[in-house]
Amino acid sequence: MKLNIKDTFNVELPADPILENSRRQVKEACFSFVTPIKTTKPAILHVSPEMLKKIGLSVSDSKSESFLKVFTGNEVLPTTKPYALCYGGHQFGNWAGQLGDGRAINLCEVEHNNERWTLQLKGAGETPYSRTADGLAVLRSSIREYLCSEAMYHLGIPTTRALSLTLTGDQVLRDIMYDGNPEYEKGAVVCRTSPSFIRFGNFEIFAARGDTPNLKKLTNYTIKHFFPHLGKPSKEIYLQFFKEVSQRSLAMVIDWQRVGFVHGVMNTDNMSILGLTIDYGPYGWLEGYDFGWTPNTTDSQFKRYKFGSQPDIVLWNLYQLANAIYPLIEEAKELETILATYRISYAMQYLKMMRSKLGLSKSEEDDSILVKDLEDNLQMAETDMTIFFRNLSNYKIGKPLEGLKIVSDAFYTESEVTEAMKGKWNEWFGGYDARLIQESIPEEERKEKMNQVNPKYVLRNYMAQLAIDDADKGDYKLIDELFIMLKKPYAEQPENQKWFAKRPDWARHKVGCSMLSCSS
Repeated sequence: MKLNIKDTFNVELPADPILENSRRQVKEACFSFVTPIKTTKPAILHVSPEMLKKIGLSVSDSKSESFLKVFTGNEVLPTTKPYALCYGGHQFGNWAGQLGDGRAINLCEVEHNNERWTLQLKGAGETPYSRTADGLAVLRSSIREYLCSEAMYHLGIPTTRALSLTLTGDQVLRDIMYDGNPEYEKGAVVCRTSPSFIRFGNFEIFAARGDTPNLKKLTNYTIKHFFPHLGKPSKEIYLQFFKEVSQRSLAMVIDWQRVGFVHGVMNTDNMSILGLTIDYGPYGWLEGYDFGWTPNTTDSQFKRYKFGSQPDIVLWNLYQLANAIYPLIEEAKELETILATYRISYAMQYLKMMRSKLGLSKSEEDDSILVKDLEDNLQMAETDMTIFFRNLSNYKIGKPLEGLKIVSDAFYTESEVTEAMKGKWNEWFGGYDARLIQESIPEEERKEKMNQVNPKYVLRNYMAQLAIDDADKGDYKLIDELFIMLKKPYAEQPENQKWFAKRPDWARHKVGCSMLSCSS
């Protein structure tokens, strides 16, 4: 197994001089060197063929003893120095101080076909940032991250990815619902991949400590390697950097809203500086269309990170990043202008996205009303978002009274759709029909375009839970079945029709399906 290792982060940026792996406050450093722990009986459960190719490895490489050892943390590659990142963050709106990679260890950076990948193990042991935790991960959460990060990529959503899913052979104690009833679970490790795992929090920690020299070093490094088109760092370039981070973050959250993905824990330490979806914890997919839904039990009271608030939370997080890099710019007005532009751009981009979901290629003044009325209707009764929009592509112009029948499979309980609701739906389909008449594209072409943005298959929580339940019994076939299906989320895949279905009743209140904690 040979990788083209080209480390930069742990070569060009300041390291923690203390090599002891003890919990502590790490000052004036971007990272701490740390070695993954050895596991009892490592075993590979699944490997992504695409990511293997991306980093320059073959399928035969993935079956080697060396691959097994390296990607379970039992062996360190020659000439590499694994490390954990130091960062802070705002958690649920409050500054939490130093956080850092508490259960993630970066192995190395790899360059292949002009692409750069950082390989990171999640669940490979404690670091100086683990605080009171053990730095380990369980199979349950590892399956969820492995499947979802790859599923998001194939949905066309900016995301970190995953190379491998492995068992450690060790048992890990976890209190899944934080209710004082911990149980032992199978230990596991996911190898995450990303051009970089730098977060908003990496900049915040230096700003909070008044460490402007290292803040500047980190920012210059980030621009040099990941925003090189901006040019040589200066005050103007720092502004351009922030503007692009804002734009990328906006594009990411628009995509989340498009497919009904809810991250669940949008703290600033979970915001990628590259605008990627990062840290798959208590995420979820909208089953019933509901702006107020959050999958995170920790957030169940205040619902800070609910589906409808995600775009505003991205903006709030961008404000914290602006505050962090302000010492490099020392001009608030330009930063404020970029932030103000985000809000205006969001309204425009969201409407554009919703037009695409509805099959509208032209821009009309009343489209925002059509979209708002649709959103109101979708929340009148429990309505499955994925099924509704996918089936909407079957609508035929000139038949507004048949519209409700076309999307009826999306309603969880059709008896809950009252006559008054039917009246509102018929009225909406009348307006939708009139709007479609203004379009000039053929119906088959419209359907094709709608099906390119409205997925048929998403990783619903109950699907992941079924794979987890089987895996707990030693059966890993469903992991592969879902992995393969989710590679083509926009395709019809008649052989997988059973997965194009509403959440079953048994999953409505089951832990892991409707209720998830940050240990998920």
